Amino acid sequence: MAAGTEVVKLDKQQQRNLSRLQAHDNARAARDQLAGTLNALEEKLNVPKRVARATGRAKRRIQRFADEQPGAAMAAAVGVVAAVGVGVWLVVRANLDR
Repeated sequence: MAAGTEVVKLDKQQQRNLSRLQAHDNARAARDQLAGTLNALEEKLNVPKRVARATGRAKRRIQRFADEQPGAAMAAAVGVVAAVGVGVWLVVRANLDR
């Protein structure tokens, strides 16, 4: 035998106690894994929370764009307002022609 590799013989009571400890550790590991899976599912399926995060990111991006390029941000805002205005005008016109 190599140094430090002693084989320890366990009696039946010690083996049963070791099995119980292993089962307890396995159950704890399974509970931890289930909790992690449930947290991941909750994160994935919580649409309002995901929308709030996406909205916050978009606001920060727009603010950073406006701070870095105010002229381009102003032009983009005018373009969006014009597009919305034309869209509303087309909808109203289509409903008046009926």
